[in-house]
Amino acid sequence: MNRINQLFANKKQNILSIYFCAGHPKAGNCAEVITSLERNGIDMIEVGIPFSDPMADGPVIQSAATASLRNGTTLSGIFSELEGIRQSVNIPLVLMGYLNPIYHFGYEKFFCKCSETGIDGVIIPDLPFKDYIEEVKPIADRYDIRVIMLITPETSDERIRFIDSNTDGFIYMVSSAAVTGAQKEFDAAKQAYFNHVNSMNLTQPRMIGFGISNRATLESAQKNAAGCIIGSKFVSLLEEAGGDADKACAELRKALEL
Repeated sequence: MNRINQLFANKKQNILSIYFCAGHPKAGNCAEVITSLERNGIDMIEVGIPFSDPMADGPVIQSAATASLRNGTTLSGIFSELEGIRQSVNIPLVLMGYLNPIYHFGYEKFFCKCSETGIDGVIIPDLPFKDYIEEVKPIADRYDIRVIMLITPETSDERIRFIDSNTDGFIYMVSSAAVTGAQKEFDAAKQAYFNHVNSMNLTQPRMIGFGISNRATLESAQKNAAGCIIGSKFVSLLEEAGGDADKACAELRKALEL
């Protein structure tokens, strides 16, 4: 069974996924950060592929991507760093990146390398759903890689149900139509959005991301989905810690009051 499916089969709530940008704050850090996150009890990891125009990301992740590119990070390099990672790491690993680098790498080659290095899923925020169905899904399915799709408060019910019926793994439920970044709390409009999606009785489990940085936002996400994804907050803490993921995890626990 794909590790993502296995995780959601075994753990129904309070799942914690962490995003970090490969090559930030220092080059060649993938294996080091991944092993640290698993050691610190994280359930799933998203490894960010840096891109020069990360349109869905706020200033923290944009800055991390810029620094990573300056450090010489490439998609091929990330795959090289991940070779052998499955000898020591068991939790699900997801690559998150924009379409351009993946398209130029080649879909077949990309998903083949994902399979070879033990990647379980991919998130491509700007992948058109039509292209996913016609071009990407058949290749991803052949390599048993889950392609995770995003929904936002602006996504129609029809589209949400179509995504629910045509994807596997989990649905990435974006808390806001804005870009990534820490928030102090989820307002009434976001709560109404969470409640509405909950009422749809979808098949796929959901993870809430964008804006989770403290106890209030963590608890709200955990209450309204299988778990949450933390990105900007951890990226900031990892930079402040000089790339020491153990130290960043300790500071994250303080911020989340865990």
